[in-house]
Order: sequence, then structure tokens, then C-alpha cells
Amino acid sequence: MSKFKLKQNTSRPEVSTASLPDIVFILLFFFMTVTVMKDNTLKVANELPNASEIEHLDKKDRIVTIYIGNPKKPFNKLLGSEAKIQIDNNFVDFENFESVILEKINEKPEHLQAFVTISLKIDKKASMGLVMDVKQKLRAINALKINYTTNEGDAFLNME
Repeated sequence: MSKFKLKQNTSRPEVSTASLPDIVFILLFFFMTVTVMKDNTLKVANELPNASEIEHLDKKDRIVTIYIGNPKKPFNKLLGSEAKIQIDNNFVDFENFESVILEKINEKPEHLQAFVTISLKIDKKASMGLVMDVKQKLRAINALKINYTTNEGDAFLNME
């Protein structure tokens, strides 16, 4: 009979790291193409009210956002403490409001212009008179799809 010996020094082969740089660069390229940078700087106070029955807007490419609130501290000295209207990164005069909104709607692709929703992000402490004036201007230019942006929460907390 013959004797069989077991190999006691079995070593595993090393893991190849040759493809590791390729994987890292593919992931880097993926995140660079998918990431969306925030392009608006908020210049007005924007503490949104709470609401319990809310719905999320799915199609963000059809939204024009209007911020209404008191200017933040650096802009407070120049503009005063009255509520102001901000669209994108600029303050908008009430007289020029209609033309700026029509310009923003016309910047959208032509097939989406009929479906544009105006999203109002209004500070809790903003004057309701200004909000009503903005709504009247939107009605005058036939921008009738309006969304009020809120935080999810108890609506009774707004009364404080």
C-alpha cells in the first residue's frame, strides 16, 4: 500500500487589484453625472408653515418657484424689513413681476409650458396682502396652477 500525505502548506492565491482603479473611476463618473447642484441662494426668510394633508410634486421640471418673505440680515439694510419676492437668485419688483414670471415660463421647453406649476414658498410671517397681490398678478397672466409648499406636521403649530 502506498501512503498519502496531506499538503499542510496550502496558500490561497492573492486577490487581483488590477481592476480596482477602473471601478473607482466608474463610480466617480457616475456620481459626477447624477449629482444635481443647488443653484438658488435663499435671500429671504423662509420658515414654511406646517400642514397635515400634503402631496408631493413628482415632475420638478415643470415648476417655477417664488419665495416670499422678509429679507435676511445682509439684505435687510439695503431693502428694509418689508416682505419681498424672490425668483431664482434675484429680488423682483412687484411692477416687473408679471414679465419675470412669463420669462421663466418661456424658458421651459415648449411642450411643458402649458403644464407649468407656480410653487409659492411663503414665510409664516409674510404679509397676506402681498400674497394676495401675487395671486392676482398670476391670475392676470393666466398662471392658474399654484402650489403652496409646506412642511409636514401638525397645522395647529402654525397658530403660535
